[in-house]
Amino acid sequence: MLAIFGGIGYYLGQLKHMSSSFGTVFKISTWGESHGVGVGVVIDGCPARVPLTREMIQHELDRRRPGQSDIVTPRNEADSVEILSGVLDGLTLGTPIALSVRNKDQRSTAYDEMQHTYRPSHADYCYDAKYGIRAWAGGGRASARETIGRVAAGAVAKAVVRAICPQLEVVAWVQQVHSIVCPTPAEQVSAAVVESNPVRTADAAVAEQMIAAIKAARSAGDSLGGVVACTVRNCPVGLGDPVFDKLEATLAHAMLSIPACKGFEVGSGFAAALLRGSEHNDPFYMEAGRVRTRTNNSGGIQGGISNGEAVNMRLAFKPTATLMLEQETVNDAHQETTLRGKGRHDACVLPRAVPVVEAMAWLVICDHLLRQRATSL
Repeated sequence: MLAIFGGIGYYLGQLKHMSSSFGTVFKISTWGESHGVGVGVVIDGCPARVPLTREMIQHELDRRRPGQSDIVTPRNEADSVEILSGVLDGLTLGTPIALSVRNKDQRSTAYDEMQHTYRPSHADYCYDAKYGIRAWAGGGRASARETIGRVAAGAVAKAVVRAICPQLEVVAWVQQVHSIVCPTPAEQVSAAVVESNPVRTADAAVAEQMIAAIKAARSAGDSLGGVVACTVRNCPVGLGDPVFDKLEATLAHAMLSIPACKGFEVGSGFAAALLRGSEHNDPFYMEAGRVRTRTNNSGGIQGGISNGEAVNMRLAFKPTATLMLEQETVNDAHQETTLRGKGRHDACVLPRAVPVVEAMAWLVICDHLLRQRATSL
């Protein structure tokens, strides 16, 4: 009998699952692989009677989809969303919301060589080492196509937040591509300007420089990284909890879970290390009966709780891992070899990362708003 249970214990020890859920009250679970039948999300904890239409969700997915300009992957996907449950006559029911997007333009044969060969700096080797199996075509769950579920859920979160805090606004933009920096201050960034250029930066002249750099890298078979900045305006006071559920801790969790995101900071971030306390502190003052700060080095969060100022953050994205250049690698037989990338890939992920960053910000703010309401008398 002990031998039998010992055998079962050994077998169960080999079974590993992958977590695909995020949130506490407003909770999402994304599903699907890059070259599978489709991708999507299930949302649990959405309040009832929130105005929500398919068009609201589709608008955000259109901003994320491939093939929207000549500086992103040409994969031809409409990313048409279908609401399977949880919405009736333009209002949420308070029940789980299931959203689905079919994959239409898979070209898995472009990945045949990668079935047994690990792409440098991609998830291939680590997935094999951890799970003993991987969806090799397009990277499976490690593909940026997984973010469709996040963006769709972010659109629902946005609808919930706007129903509670109509003035709250989330705007993200490409602040830097490689060494090219957009100098526009966060408080002056316009969503209309960001959406007016394909690179999604806040200055039209800088956009042309960024576009030229991305095209040059793509022509060379290479890729570029950079920085996406994001601001949450008119954020209410009191979101976030001390210790482990600080608002910036949840934001960091959300943002660092985005594919290719390698760094995160709030407010002054790493620059604070170079300042004295007398330089960094944000003095309080009163304005129309409201407590304000004269500077915002804290990035709208103090003690892990929002203080009513704009929540400002920056995310560093690495260059796209798949290159059209020959690179040294190994295969799943642990033999050294080389690999040249194939298929359709972004030479720079930043333009399409902007709506993903905004979606994750909406998800975090929504979850903290609902948690705050649930614990308040």
